[in-house]
Amino acid sequence: MARIRIGGGAWRSRLLQVTEEVPGLRPTPDRVRQTLFNWLGQDLTGLRCLDLYAGSGVLGFEAASRGATRVTLVEQHPAVFRALQQSARALAGPLPGGQVSAQLELIRSDALKFAAAVTEPYDLIFLDPPYHQGWLERLAVHLPRLARPDARLYVEAEHPVTALGSWQQVKCGQAGQVFYQLLEQA
Repeated sequence: MARIRIGGGAWRSRLLQVTEEVPGLRPTPDRVRQTLFNWLGQDLTGLRCLDLYAGSGVLGFEAASRGATRVTLVEQHPAVFRALQQSARALAGPLPGGQVSAQLELIRSDALKFAAAVTEPYDLIFLDPPYHQGWLERLAVHLPRLARPDARLYVEAEHPVTALGSWQQVKCGQAGQVFYQLLEQA
């Protein structure tokens, strides 16, 4: 397994396990995460965050490390989900009843099914879906249910995303073939 490092907050410098069994798994690079959390601010205290298509979980774990009250990480792939569970236990330690952390919620589910069932909206949503499969377009219909009116949406994609439904780009960058952007509701 490969390892990536948490960049800030309570778990700064802690290492996460990233499975190498899954082709196309792309943990967000350190430099991009640093830029993202400069945009968002270092203190996420009180925020409810969703890491949909969690993959390595690094974005969700970074948010938890920086004080987010609740972070939900959703991942469908079995091997990737197991690595997420290992990382969560290593960071937060186990709690009674097999729960990993009061702050972290790990859910093994299809992202669209999860999005269709959400009842409590989030303050911050991370979207880094598999490329070239149209996930962002299919997810756009669920964004009103997923996000509070003042929420922010972080998107990584194989192309620039200047708008997604009622969301408009407010910050953007590019690292190699990856375009990353922060969006807010118009």
